[in-house]
Amino acid sequence: MTQNVHGTFISEKTNKIRWRPDPFGYSNSFITGSWDNDQNNIKLWNFEENEDDPDIYPFVIKNYPFEGDVTEAKFANPDYFVASSSLGSLYCLKVSSEITGETIITEERSWNKLHRSKNGDASSCTSFGMYESDIVTVGEDGNINLLTAQRKDIVRTIDEADSCSLNCVIFLKFNEILTGNLRGQMKIWDLRSNENKPTTTFMLSGDQIAATSLTFHPTQRHMIVAGDEEGSLTVWDLRQNIFPVNLLSAHSDSVSEIHFHPDHPDQLFSCSSSGELWHWITNRSGTLLNIENVETNPWFSTDSIKNKFEVFMLMPKLHKPINSLDLNRNRVLCSCDNEAIYLINNVNVYN
Repeated sequence: MTQNVHGTFISEKTNKIRWRPDPFGYSNSFITGSWDNDQNNIKLWNFEENEDDPDIYPFVIKNYPFEGDVTEAKFANPDYFVASSSLGSLYCLKVSSEITGETIITEERSWNKLHRSKNGDASSCTSFGMYESDIVTVGEDGNINLLTAQRKDIVRTIDEADSCSLNCVIFLKFNEILTGNLRGQMKIWDLRSNENKPTTTFMLSGDQIAATSLTFHPTQRHMIVAGDEEGSLTVWDLRQNIFPVNLLSAHSDSVSEIHFHPDHPDQLFSCSSSGELWHWITNRSGTLLNIENVETNPWFSTDSIKNKFEVFMLMPKLHKPINSLDLNRNRVLCSCDNEAIYLINNVNVYN
């Protein structure tokens, strides 16, 4: 099969794009979240592949109005997803079908203005992480909020967790989170602790370079990769110490998102503000990635990097930032500030 790229002009900037999970694994549905509109929205899309027509044009199933820019969106399951707003709010939304067959999106629960500046104005909810029904949010106000999808009230707030904007957050364990801030400080928080202080603090690099994205290995959460505003990827093995075990010079501008492939965890995908979409593969001439072996794991080694990775551009460099990407089997979706979304088919993930 030949890899192919299908671009669709949608007349608005898209900040997030996410495949809708499918019980059978192969999805034809996804959502997009807009930004920089007078009235933003979350759209549910679908597409159908036609053997007689090689071009694939997605079509909108439902347009859901959204207050503020969509700053993050994640599916909890095929029927529910969570979205955050530049106005500091978080929404749990449900996708369902009416008796007439029409697909609808309804608000199941919302947490309004979770993040506020000191003068009371709304402050952007920059990111959130999910662990089963638990949700943790971070924002430009430097605060952390712990929520659960079953309750309207806030479980816990860590006020002034940081003195500057918190840009990204992930769960390491059910009780432990990792945050990255505007100055490149990485902090681990124990949510069971009564103290509003991190258990561990370390730097992304020697300089104050903002952390822009975080991800963990699908099967080994102690392996963490962070993207920064200068385009680099930094790797930690949190079992060993808080010093990076690898620094990869990657994109020429800020890293927007990074994702390990959920079914092929030796492969990583990244996109950037420089308009690049990359596919990282550990050397095919070797064995599959042994994440436990620090000495032979290419993600944990700085020696002979060029012989341990193959990096592919999934499509020609664009002239606008690629803000978001998502994976489904051998297909990649991405969204760009050129007001287009792209589907890349037949990505070579089956080494």
